[in-house]
Amino acid sequence: MKNHILSALRLTLVMLVIVGIYSGIVYAGSKVLPTQGNAEIINYKGQKFYANIGQEFKSPKYFHGRPSAVNYNAAGSAGSNKGPSNEEYLQTVQKRIDTLKMQNPEMQNTKVPVELVTASGSGLDPDISPEGAAYQARRIAKERKIPLEKIESLIARQTETSAFGPSKVNVLKLNIALDELKY
Repeated sequence: MKNHILSALRLTLVMLVIVGIYSGIVYAGSKVLPTQGNAEIINYKGQKFYANIGQEFKSPKYFHGRPSAVNYNAAGSAGSNKGPSNEEYLQTVQKRIDTLKMQNPEMQNTKVPVELVTASGSGLDPDISPEGAAYQARRIAKERKIPLEKIESLIARQTETSAFGPSKVNVLKLNIALDELKY
């Protein structure tokens, strides 16, 4: 029994060292990132917004982000856990497609970008693809009475590229830039 206790204590000490080193590496790595592991906070018109968390935009004058399985509640981050064979999930996605096509009637014959009708794993994804933004550009141009070319140029300027993944557009930043657009 004495051998087992000593072995357990040694294993505990080794694991504490390993976990401590791992935690230090993760912490140090986060400090290399542009936001140093913190949320990106944007102050706009007297309000504080988190650019790292998806926001809900309902007005037709704004770009809409990904749907949220948690109604954009950051305290309850989660996906729906329903797969493509779930009938209820398929009905929800079809409803979203129908709504999107109704909101963007000039895009009836255009393929709907998947991120505009499916929630992310966290339910809080702040980004859409450039194609998702372009899908909504005509509606925004019409609602705001802005030339489509200006909206397309704005999308191009707000598109972030990465060597490690696909291009993306932060919906909050895009909508703020849209509000500040001079035309």
